[in-house]
Amino acid sequence: MNFLSTRGGAPPVSLSAAIAAGLAPDGGLYVPARLPRFAPHEFDDCATLADVAGRLLAPFFADDALAAHLPAICAEAFTFAAPLRALATPDDFVLELFHGPTAAFKDFGARFLAATLARLPRAAATLTILVATSGDTGAAVAAAFHRRPGVRVVILYPDGRVAPRQAHQLGCFGDNVRALRVAGSFDDCQRLVKQALADRALAARVPLAAANSISLGRLLPQMAYYAEAALAHWRAQSTLLHFVVPTGNLGNALACVLARACGLPIGRIALATNANRTLADFFAGGDFAPRASVATLANAMDVGDPSNFERLRWLHPDAAALRREFIVASIDDAAIAATLRARHARHGEVFCPHTAAAVCLLERLRRDGVDGAWAVAATAHPAKFDRIVEPLIGAAVPVPPALAELLARPSAAQSLPADYAALRDALAAD
Repeated sequence: MNFLSTRGGAPPVSLSAAIAAGLAPDGGLYVPARLPRFAPHEFDDCATLADVAGRLLAPFFADDALAAHLPAICAEAFTFAAPLRALATPDDFVLELFHGPTAAFKDFGARFLAATLARLPRAAATLTILVATSGDTGAAVAAAFHRRPGVRVVILYPDGRVAPRQAHQLGCFGDNVRALRVAGSFDDCQRLVKQALADRALAARVPLAAANSISLGRLLPQMAYYAEAALAHWRAQSTLLHFVVPTGNLGNALACVLARACGLPIGRIALATNANRTLADFFAGGDFAPRASVATLANAMDVGDPSNFERLRWLHPDAAALRREFIVASIDDAAIAATLRARHARHGEVFCPHTAAAVCLLERLRRDGVDGAWAVAATAHPAKFDRIVEPLIGAAVPVPPALAELLARPSAAQSLPADYAALRDALAAD
């Protein structure tokens, strides 16, 4: 299968080339030339998440040098579960995506990308994996690439705008992983990464690859856990499973959208944003108007210019049709806090702030009379946000063993101004 730029100004490339490049030469994001279509019965013999991923991704890997490696890549990446669990309220579920090594959904895509890049031929020079993070991506990428030969990871995160435990994770790996505290927002970090990837002079000296959801190697595998959950529900109930996805940069949400577009038994998709209203205002009828991000309790969603909106418009080029396709709502900090308090008090349920935003939206949909089975994508373990969650619920949140091990390590990060020249010099100096 070939892959095209969302901006239409670059030639088609193979999947290997698209993953290696990250961004297309015209600044666009790579998308598949076509989407395969599946029927649910085509997954009947898939016993594990890795099996589902291999079947789902096979058409995207077709005719590529990586095709023969796909089963091994999936087996290496999908070593932990994404369980679909019932909530206390009827027909409501939570898809737990936080059982990986850094307790966030980003572990799935990061491990898949690492396994993929390890199988791509490259020059002898060290490859630099460059990643902007609003909280969870950086740690997942660091864990996936830690101590891999021939690779270094450079993480950019907004100083003071990630949870303390998230910041600790970002700086606790050492070795081939370097964390940079950027004096700015996530959007500044993302802008710097895109500038570096587009800098041909820098690339001639420092081979670069992307690890944000702009990379197909991160985005495509995330379809698998939506597919597995929807298929399990379809087999049990013969009905579609609807999803509420908390989102900032639209990567995880787009994975759900793509899985549905490929024929998986997924129904309606609702997107919960926080007080950063770029998406919510567009879906309410306004222009798509990127703006400076604001800090919220759900910091991983603090994005004012979501990159993957380009891919969403590629799927649905007509704005009016796009607005009809999804439910989108902005959930502010007061609503997030109220949801955390109430769900714990009533049902003993504990969520991270991002998941709580999605739960809040689901509750609103139920009050409006929306029926059917709905699953909330739980994107991170609540223990990563102890300083937010614990005071609101009045109880301690147990720390999962993998997270506890990371928090026990020493952690360090270097400061960096939100200036591309400073990043370019830092990358070139090593």
